[in-house]
Amino acid sequence: MKAMILAAGRGERLRPWTDRQPKPLVEIAGQPLIAHHLRALAAAGFCEVVINVAYRGDQIVAALGTGQRYGVTITYSHETPGALDTGGGVARALPLLGEGPFALISSDVVTDFDYRCLPRQLGADLGHFVLVANPAHHRDGDFGLRDGRIVETGPRSTYAGIAVFSAEAFATQADSRFPLSAVMHAARAAGRASGQHHAGRWLDVGRPASLARARQAGAPRGDVCESGGSRC
Repeated sequence: MKAMILAAGRGERLRPWTDRQPKPLVEIAGQPLIAHHLRALAAAGFCEVVINVAYRGDQIVAALGTGQRYGVTITYSHETPGALDTGGGVARALPLLGEGPFALISSDVVTDFDYRCLPRQLGADLGHFVLVANPAHHRDGDFGLRDGRIVETGPRSTYAGIAVFSAEAFATQADSRFPLSAVMHAARAAGRASGQHHAGRWLDVGRPASLARARQAGAPRGDVCESGGSRC
């Protein structure tokens, strides 16, 4: 099973840190944000990783290379800055991801979530979303979760930036600009989305205050899931 890391954004809310480098290369505990995800994915057996790049993408390619030092093989999906948004970036990368389900990770979260806990098969579902408690800047949340299913009603939690999608979820989408949330809400409306709640460490580091908290807390540590894949 392959994984994709979203790394093409401008990082406007994290300026001035992102004026001269892309957000995925901002450091936590002496390592770029994206490096923590690569090591965690390798530990969970996700050996092939697709990374979409746009804003200062050459810096990301230069920093990460082939991925060998992190235990994975990286393929890059190149975009024009600002052209595709999150959903469009995934749709562009589909030929690199193959026909099976794939994990999708936002590079700007810091978490101890163990990627071995993600399902490797979706059955008839279009997606599986990891949810977390609502942070202060997003009190209303995104989705409800009942008996492992994503629902519209009831208390809502926040999407953690971690999911598994089927290629089918993006099959009807054109190679154009659209948000990932459009695909997620379509899957929920069709009754074809499952989910789980992560109660451990999670921070969206898209803002200076949360970046400061993440740096104070240090490197994330996971390995809490007893099932799933083995190391690469």
